[in-house]
Amino acid sequence: MEKRKIRRSFRDVLWILAGVGSGALGLKGFLMPSHFFDGGATGIALMVSAASDAGIGYMVLLVNLPFILLGYFQMSRRFLFRTVISVTTLSMVVTFVDFPTVTTDPVLAAIFGGFFLGAGIGLSIRGGGVIDGTEIVALYVSRHAGVSVGDVIIGINLIIFGVAAWGFGIEVALYSLLAYLVASKTVDFIIQGIEEYLQVTIISRNPGAIQERVIQEMGMGITILKGQGGYGTQGPAGTDKDVLFTVITRLEWLKIKRIIDEEDPKGFVIIQGVRDVMGGMLRKRRIPG
Repeated sequence: MEKRKIRRSFRDVLWILAGVGSGALGLKGFLMPSHFFDGGATGIALMVSAASDAGIGYMVLLVNLPFILLGYFQMSRRFLFRTVISVTTLSMVVTFVDFPTVTTDPVLAAIFGGFFLGAGIGLSIRGGGVIDGTEIVALYVSRHAGVSVGDVIIGINLIIFGVAAWGFGIEVALYSLLAYLVASKTVDFIIQGIEEYLQVTIISRNPGAIQERVIQEMGMGITILKGQGGYGTQGPAGTDKDVLFTVITRLEWLKIKRIIDEEDPKGFVIIQGVRDVMGGMLRKRRIPG
């Protein structure tokens, strides 16, 4: 058990270090040479640094400090510790490590700066910490004001980009917004990955065969829900039927689709995206916390 914890901690450290390296590259190799910003605490640090000529490394640490203190009352000690390590390491890297300017093309700088910064945030989250404390304050406001975390983050970033447009020009603000959108999508991809969970509901005339093949060929659990027919081609109204329900990763969809097509080509299938799941017989997508 101890060896497993050590290996897990080592992997988490590697995730955080990779995240710090990627985030620093996005900042110093793309965004800062073009004087672009990002959303969240990193965007605030970039704007204050540009307006005051203060070092970006110090500003990253200073701006995130209130969020970290707020997280002391909201998050676990392990999460808080890893966040402190992540933010401090990022501050030191952007202060003492030189990165070459990769491109001065504004579109490329915004897109790839956002990509590497978003990848850094996502990798750090996989390691159990964050390098941008906006999510912490968003969670706090959400709990006390009755609004969603997403709405709080959007509100914060509207203020940030509004200030950027007022203080640095509309063009800089638009390029910065582009960088933020790319970073946001990259964070989602790094965390969710191509192994996004899908909820699959199957209404079939041959549920037993599909159930057996899913269990035998895919090694997955499947739940049988008791349903009753309404109106359609599956039988007269009021007919009792078994409805199959399972959760898979996107990578497994083609395999289960093939099983359904072979056993009941006319079966009715509903596929929905799932944000996250716990327990059960699933292909685990591990995100440390």
